[in-house]
Amino acid sequence: MTRFVKLLLFVFPILFVSLNLYRQQTDDYSAKIDSLIQLTNPRSFNGVILITQNGKTKYSKAFGYSDFEKKIPLTLKDNFRIQSNSKQITAVLILREVEKGKIDLHIPIRKYLPDFKQTWADTVTVHHLLNNTSGIVDLDKPLAFRPGTDYYYSNPGYGLIRPIIEKVSGKTFIELANSLFKELKMHHSYCYEIDKPNVGLINGYMVSKNSISLLNFKDLEHTIETWANFIPAGGMISNVIDLNTWDKKLHHGKILAPETYKLMISYEITAQHYSFGDEKIGYGYGLRIGDQTPVRYLGHSGKGIGFMSIKFYIPAKDVDVIVFQNHYDVDSNLHYYFESKIREIVLNSSLAK
Repeated sequence: MTRFVKLLLFVFPILFVSLNLYRQQTDDYSAKIDSLIQLTNPRSFNGVILITQNGKTKYSKAFGYSDFEKKIPLTLKDNFRIQSNSKQITAVLILREVEKGKIDLHIPIRKYLPDFKQTWADTVTVHHLLNNTSGIVDLDKPLAFRPGTDYYYSNPGYGLIRPIIEKVSGKTFIELANSLFKELKMHHSYCYEIDKPNVGLINGYMVSKNSISLLNFKDLEHTIETWANFIPAGGMISNVIDLNTWDKKLHHGKILAPETYKLMISYEITAQHYSFGDEKIGYGYGLRIGDQTPVRYLGHSGKGIGFMSIKFYIPAKDVDVIVFQNHYDVDSNLHYYFESKIREIVLNSSLAK
């Protein structure tokens, strides 16, 4: 045996141990997430998680079932309802029309909807719709406050974006959204449509401490019109792989011009949402902006129709975190239970520091 070979036999085990120790020191999140999602109290986790950094997968896991009746295991390729994570996609569609000069963010929406019956169309702007400062509680009711002076999370406000964007573009909202997905090579993402094939969409479930039941979309009694108005607020379908593509391209300047993207991640007003902790954080255009903590992040959450989700991006570290569940708790106190804890683990890990 040569001296060189003897040296390799001596050095290699040391390097192997050192590398393992380094991984253990730098990966201070995987074991914590693994332990978390195996809990059964106060509830069980049933979903998928994808975490990337600099385009490389740092953690990925599918845990549970896409179909409880048939015991079909979840995969990272499964399609979920992303609910209110749809809002940032809607915001991008509007901002692309702004870049074309077809929409002015700060002109009252009366310009785009001249026949709209409510007089508040003379004061509410697209800007107010996008950052939830419109005061719209219901399209048939007076505003809750003067536009721009307070925050109210308004799905009806986002629904008004549909006729506006259709008016200026000459295309349906669904056509524009699906075309954007195709452009970005998000091949499994689309707008959910009633009574049409919705490829790859898994089951959503209502769960309690003692039961689990399939949620049937038809029981919600949406009409084609009411659902069309909900799509911009929460009616899109995607998976973690496609939304990781979305985040990388959005935050790396591949979808919007830099000055337009800056509008999206700026805010004038703050609001608290329990999926993002106890502190008030900013709300931009379909994005929550957490910049009052040591780690700045951009994200959103979504829930409803049997599904839960949270995703957030850490610009300084190029870290993207996406968590989906096809479980919706009867107990609202448990909404985002796992999502919030995964967020805390990541923000306090080597990924963020």
